[in-house]
Amino acid sequence: MTNSICFKCGAEKQSPLLACSACGEIPRHEGALALSLVLSEHLSTKAQLAHFTHEIKNHLRLSATSAKLAEAREALKDPQLMARLNGASAAAPVAPPAGSPQRQAVSPSTPPAQASVGPMKPMQTSVLHRSPFALLGVSSRDDRRKIVEQAEHKSLELNHDDCQKARSDLTNPRNRLGAEMAWLPGVSPRKASQLLDNLLRDPQSVRRESGIPPLARCNLLAAAFEAVAADAPAADLAVFIQETAHAVDELDADDILRDINEDRSVSGFPEVKGVELIEAELADRRRAYKDAIKGALNRLPPVTLLGALTEAVHGATGGGEDHAPELVDELVDSYAVEVQGVLEKEAETIQKLLRAARDSFSAGEASVAPFIEKIERVARNYDRFAQPIQLSSKARGIDHDSSRDVAFAIRSLAIDLFNDHGMLALSQRLTGLLQELFAELPDVSERVTEDARALADIQVKRRQAEAQAKVREQEWAKDVTYSADVGLVFKDSLSISPAGIEWKGQRYPLESITAVRWGAVRHSMNGIPTGTEYQIALANRNGSTVINLKKEATYTGFINALWRAVCVRLMIEMCEALRESHSLSIGDMTVEDDSVTLVRHRLLGANERVRLSWNDVQVWTANGEFVVGSKSDKKVYGSASYMNHWNAHLLDHVVRGGFKKGVTKLSDYLLD
Repeated sequence: MTNSICFKCGAEKQSPLLACSACGEIPRHEGALALSLVLSEHLSTKAQLAHFTHEIKNHLRLSATSAKLAEAREALKDPQLMARLNGASAAAPVAPPAGSPQRQAVSPSTPPAQASVGPMKPMQTSVLHRSPFALLGVSSRDDRRKIVEQAEHKSLELNHDDCQKARSDLTNPRNRLGAEMAWLPGVSPRKASQLLDNLLRDPQSVRRESGIPPLARCNLLAAAFEAVAADAPAADLAVFIQETAHAVDELDADDILRDINEDRSVSGFPEVKGVELIEAELADRRRAYKDAIKGALNRLPPVTLLGALTEAVHGATGGGEDHAPELVDELVDSYAVEVQGVLEKEAETIQKLLRAARDSFSAGEASVAPFIEKIERVARNYDRFAQPIQLSSKARGIDHDSSRDVAFAIRSLAIDLFNDHGMLALSQRLTGLLQELFAELPDVSERVTEDARALADIQVKRRQAEAQAKVREQEWAKDVTYSADVGLVFKDSLSISPAGIEWKGQRYPLESITAVRWGAVRHSMNGIPTGTEYQIALANRNGSTVINLKKEATYTGFINALWRAVCVRLMIEMCEALRESHSLSIGDMTVEDDSVTLVRHRLLGANERVRLSWNDVQVWTANGEFVVGSKSDKKVYGSASYMNHWNAHLLDHVVRGGFKKGVTKLSDYLLD
């Protein structure tokens, strides 16, 4: 059976020529057949298949190279290969229908010891049954004569060359040590026979064995990995891997030397003299254990493979906090080599998306958001492959450079999103992603935690500011809202609110008003007051409107609302205009930021214009006018009528306020 994935939907299937159970697609023409062969274990590794699955399911451009496709086309010309694949297609069981539950990788956790590895079916043979000892039916305690006799006897039943090689391996002192190390040293012949029978009948049973020498136990565990089925749960296999790795870590060369020499003392072979020979052979055994585990992992679907390896590393290192058994480190190092191409491809995709996100800054947050979503999706896939390496690197106290580069590249974008463009939500989204995916990178985790804390503080302050602004806006709306009926018989409605000013059926938006003036005139006859007339005038770019009132309460209420609604804005605009070197003519005065031009009044002759700094003048009010006069010459003064000249009230407020602050330029009145 050759596991593969569908070139159309990315679903798993058991043969590249098999119809996809998820979408029903069948590869028919040469191009589809070649692509299907590339998307199978015949031409791609498990890691590559997982990467292809991600690309197909996320509608990304497939990274299968033209060289691979050419290799697949050549392979299609092989009649033996096609016959085997067609046979696998015919014999393959029907896959579950689309939508049926599928096992997903479990998040890393510390697994329970001695967990069962799902369905481990009985085996026909194992690596131990292919040992020279098992092939000839002898034990490590049989002498040379017995080995030779058994070799001759077995040659009548089995392949003669195989039997002679087995005899040579067991009788040649140079070769015998390797065979002994791969067998069950220190185990009695009867117990060894029982263990081999149990291994075939119930592979799980060897995990429960106790009281046997450590090396023999490790060899039994490695042999049991051959029985791991393709549908084994990731969590269970992770426990088995950790159990075996810890057992291998407990191997001691001196103990092994003792067990082997005890067997040799019975068999009559010369003792092994130095522990150095044991240590050299032990290195070979470690490679064999690693290969046995890799063989079991490679029989799994890609998602389960990644889950099992990640959980094994997580459990063995305590989440990256403790040193792992040496066998786990070697597994990760081997995996890192195989998955390097996938990680480089994903890292390159992330960099392209980061550049695209930066290019879209000017278009606003809505344009950047889709790129952030893509970055998140690809980064998650990158981390899925990199997770075992990150955990192992953390436990060893080293950096995984590729993960670190990816993390800091994403962090750089998150910083720029907020610092340069104020996109707090997107910055927090990326920061949260980094906290989730790259927690195993200490320096990244530390900096990102600081970033998250800073962004959270900013968010709190921003929310507080927004709440305060909302309160101020509500208070402002309340302060600028006023309405009254004007007239004794025929009444007109006068009102002001955030929506604007309404008078005699006309509405004037607040922001459209460019100038204001108001005042009152008291009338009397023969010294007896006969009443007061109040006048308010508004101007915009289209003209002006005069509002005449009789009631002081209406006048006062409207002016108070008008001041907050319009006059504050007009004073700010007045100061900004002065700061930009504009001059304003109000009454008979010309107002500049640092000076005012007044009139020297002459009894005889023409009046003269005099320009004075604000430090050289004083102000007062007389006869309904705002007056500015020279401190040193009482004939030099200018004035503006509050009632008849536009914005006279505003100039009065700014000048008096500036004098209180001691400013030399009127525009500095706005400064704190």
